[in-house]
Amino acid sequence: MKVLSSLASAKRRHADCQVVKRKGTLYVICKSNPKFKARQGATKGTRLSKQGVK
Repeated sequence: MKVLSSLASAKRRHADCQVVKRKGTLYVICKSNPKFKARQGATKGTRLSKQGVK
């Protein structure tokens, strides 16, 4: 799954791609071609959201 700063290009990758918001994080999911999966934003409590916190 790719972590992207912008999902604008990820939305247009394939006709079956859907943008889903779960717990404040945007995901692009594509059931017909799973390599198009993408994520934008880190959810609370993940390793990515704790970077920079000391």
